[in-house]
Amino acid sequence: MNSIQRILHRPFFIKLFNWEYWSMTSVYFCIYPVYILLCLRARSFFFFAASNPTIKNGGFLCESKKDIITIIPPLYHPPTVFFSIPANGSIVLRDLQRANLQFPLIGKPNIGGRGRGVKVLRNEQDVIDYTRHAYMDFHIQEFVPWKNEAGIFYIRYPDEPNGIITGIVSKEFLSVTGDGQHSILQLLQKDKRALMYLSSLQKIHGNGLNRILPEGEKLIVSPFGNHARGSKFVDVSHLIDEQLTMAIDAICKQVPGFHYGRLDIRFDTWEALKEGRNFSIIEVNGAGAEPTHIYSHSLFFAWKEIIRHWIILYKVSRMNHKKGHRYLTFSEGIAMFKEDKEWNKRLAAMTE
Repeated sequence: MNSIQRILHRPFFIKLFNWEYWSMTSVYFCIYPVYILLCLRARSFFFFAASNPTIKNGGFLCESKKDIITIIPPLYHPPTVFFSIPANGSIVLRDLQRANLQFPLIGKPNIGGRGRGVKVLRNEQDVIDYTRHAYMDFHIQEFVPWKNEAGIFYIRYPDEPNGIITGIVSKEFLSVTGDGQHSILQLLQKDKRALMYLSSLQKIHGNGLNRILPEGEKLIVSPFGNHARGSKFVDVSHLIDEQLTMAIDAICKQVPGFHYGRLDIRFDTWEALKEGRNFSIIEVNGAGAEPTHIYSHSLFFAWKEIIRHWIILYKVSRMNHKKGHRYLTFSEGIAMFKEDKEWNKRLAAMTE
């Protein structure tokens, strides 16, 4: 690696030349006027609340995963148990045993996003530690074994009998492949994407990163399908076809009041998913969902797709509003952002 390559390999320049690592404000700043225009047309800054009437704030911010999961048919999501703080680790373990949940498990905050506060729980001690450091209500669910994960953006206009898929992102978990010579840490340091998440990986794995993997052995170092946790997002929207659309539409129409958002799904194969089997919905994201297939394209493509989905969100919300579903008032909208700020403080504490 020459001197120029070494410079470009530094996190500062990786971030500078790859917009996917920019802050949300930096990415969205230039297109905010479009959103303001939609607000003026709707005569509300918070019109999105009417997009998904059965989800708090339409699923834009502060929505409760516990409330969302209750409207999803049980066969479509992993077994889950919810807990309120303060919680006792022994009681949590007892409730998990009563629900017949088996390790490994996943702990998640009841409110949050971007993978914050999400942890793999491999044994009883992990559960006790997670409970001890929970600063907000949380839930624990079985780890979904399917090897593939995708985000499927779904839209159904309120007056239309059927919905459509507007984009699909495939998620490649952050991983390394051993060479029999270098440690996991050294392999991660050679990878530009891994470098951007190295500090969090060191917190998670500790001295485990000093292990040398046998040649050819692949290790997933971050098993979470979140961009903020290192997953690479690949646009596979070309896989949209009539069979997949019908399968996803049939699922989404069983979720009352769901018209706009992204399903994060773990599944075995695309063929099985199209047939409606061997899959599990691990997250339902509403009005605040990004069309995450944008991350494998240019910034200009991203702007175009974000605006396209904003316009759709506006149309869906307006149609629902005409049916009697209300927008948030200005004071309610400001209160939502204040509440989100408080939740973020708690999420930060859980992530440390």
